Amino acid sequence: MKTPLAPGFGARPFSHRGLHDRKAGRPENSPAAIRAAVAAGYGIEIDIQASADGQAIVFHDYDLERLTGQAGEVRQRTADELGQITLIGGSDAVPTLRECLDIVAGAVPLLIEIKDQDGKMGANVGVLEEAVAKALTGYDGPVALMSSNPHSVAALSTLAPKLPRGLTTSAYSAKGWPKLPDDARDKLRGIPDFAHTGSVFISHEAADLDRPRVAALKSQGAAIFCWTIRSAAQEDLARRVADQITFEGYLPPTPTP
Repeated sequence: MKTPLAPGFGARPFSHRGLHDRKAGRPENSPAAIRAAVAAGYGIEIDIQASADGQAIVFHDYDLERLTGQAGEVRQRTADELGQITLIGGSDAVPTLRECLDIVAGAVPLLIEIKDQDGKMGANVGVLEEAVAKALTGYDGPVALMSSNPHSVAALSTLAPKLPRGLTTSAYSAKGWPKLPDDARDKLRGIPDFAHTGSVFISHEAADLDRPRVAALKSQGAAIFCWTIRSAAQEDLARRVADQITFEGYLPPTPTP
């Protein structure tokens, strides 16, 4: 079963991990960054990790060090414990998905990326996907789910069948994905799982948008988003292929109401 994106879902550029600016007190994936994106009228892309007690946590890295200064992995702490850890560069603590949904409240489109928990893009998935589906129960704003792990996207077809799904895709270079086995990178590079996961969009690495497979998917009706655009010049280039962008570090125009 394929669920289409909500009408107008791709009309607004997506702020990468919210409209973050550490110097302004808005760390990435923080409530402050999410509020700023809503106020500016941008869509929002956020990342999801799992806590020790199986809750959906809005956080990009597997490890806490870069964003909080604390040692250890996100999955080693409960949601309550994470809620006591302050993000570097602001006053917010690490939020849950439910907290962030309450902030957005349907005001702008939300693009949710579930980070691979298997470690090798394998089939050891389900707990985090179930937590995301549970958090989204009753949420009626425009939202779409994606993951670089096709098994995760496939699991969502059962756990959240009424929500649109997509794949986060890439050139899968050895430098960019050093922990991923060569055979997994070679397979994922060709985006072979689009159809059977019930995906309706991809969010593709901007520097690799000229890949023939991307053009083929677009010709078949797939929506093409991309990551991560950091200047107006990069945006102009990406929009030759991409229907919408995920951005950071500059402010692209938003649609006129």
